[in-house]
Amino acid sequence: MASEETRTVKSTTNISGNVGSSAVSDSLAPTGKRIGEQPEKASTHAWTTRLFAVGIVLAALNLRPAITSLGALLEEVRDGLGMSGSVAGLLTSVPPLCFAVFGVMAPRLARRFGPAAVVCAGMVLITAGLLIRPYIGGTAGFLVGSALALMGIAVSNVLMPVIVKRWFPDRVGSMTGLYSMALALGTSAAAAVTVPMTDALGGSWRSGLALWAALAAAAVLPWIALVRHREAPSGPEASGGQRSRAREAGPAQPALRITRSRTAWALAVFFGLQATAAYITMGWMAQIFRDAGVSAGTAGLLLAVTMVMGVPLAFVIPRLATRLPRQGPIVIALGVCGLAGYAGLYLAPAGGAWAWAVLLGIANCAFPLALTMVGMRARTGAGVAQLSAFAQSTGYLISIPGPLLVGVLYQHSGGWGLPIALMAGLMVPQMAVGVLAGRNRTVEDEAAR
Repeated sequence: MASEETRTVKSTTNISGNVGSSAVSDSLAPTGKRIGEQPEKASTHAWTTRLFAVGIVLAALNLRPAITSLGALLEEVRDGLGMSGSVAGLLTSVPPLCFAVFGVMAPRLARRFGPAAVVCAGMVLITAGLLIRPYIGGTAGFLVGSALALMGIAVSNVLMPVIVKRWFPDRVGSMTGLYSMALALGTSAAAAVTVPMTDALGGSWRSGLALWAALAAAAVLPWIALVRHREAPSGPEASGGQRSRAREAGPAQPALRITRSRTAWALAVFFGLQATAAYITMGWMAQIFRDAGVSAGTAGLLLAVTMVMGVPLAFVIPRLATRLPRQGPIVIALGVCGLAGYAGLYLAPAGGAWAWAVLLGIANCAFPLALTMVGMRARTGAGVAQLSAFAQSTGYLISIPGPLLVGVLYQHSGGWGLPIALMAGLMVPQMAVGVLAGRNRTVEDEAAR
């Protein structure tokens, strides 16, 4: 089977809905020079390509700390704002809701302003939201600040893959590795160090959460430079000269009737169920360990272990998936790890805490697998873009009730037995639809029937 990189080179469209990651040495190299290109122009292009790589990494580092830093301090935030368990469950449901609602707006904004400008604005929104949400006052204000940051994350989630596709057309697979590894690193770092940083700042959860705005502010800087630089990338897509911002967002493509594809629906449900598991884990796992008698600092480290598993596996799984005609075996292996982890949380949450954290971290690597399958289930770049938009928007809508329901069950049952049973139960249909989504077929064939 052709590799993901090979398929990408053959595609001539500018937009992809898949995200990227990579080996650092490969990803920082320029995408190539056209015949007859002047040395000065080639040098400028190489500099811009490297700046895009830096911008992508910094942006990816900021796509989850708003969520996992809150998970590490959820008990303190609940006490400080007087939240009930049900309201806290609502708070953990806000991320997928924002991703579904605001992510849909991203392609239209990109066509008008350019993807780089919208990602830059997204980094500004993340910075502002993280800075104001602890201090704006009350539960409603905290939700508003969180939604502001999540709005920035949502548009960046959708549009950075567009930039990866355009500026790294011959190494989308390896850039997917770098992107996913940076995302996992930011996720795990926020889970691991938020509690120690809060203690170092005098124990104020407000300062501990607001400190992550500094990392987001650092990500704004390269994107400001990239917005000012409008040179088109070299490669088979560039016909010469500067491209307008409208062209940067990609040419108009005939739309597929994506809802007619069974594979698209299977992939959307798979994406939604894995997102449900991920946001329940990020929002509630530290609290499960703390209620079992684990200290707050150790609980944060356990959550970090779960998140950091995505750093190496996000590099390995996409490469393995592109070498298999069917991705069902990987789906089953990840699901079995998840079921084992949930069983351990139910039977001995404190006794085997580190093992359960590792197993659930492996199970959460269904996320890079889902992104990889998006790229494999469509033949063309336009098909990938449509499939990604459909799978992510539908999937995030599916994932909204999960964290909220966990909070309600926890509030009314007074323990974690029912919530953990729900998490384990959702893993079974996730495995089933993942096997269907992993079959060797394309949405173009199915949508054309």
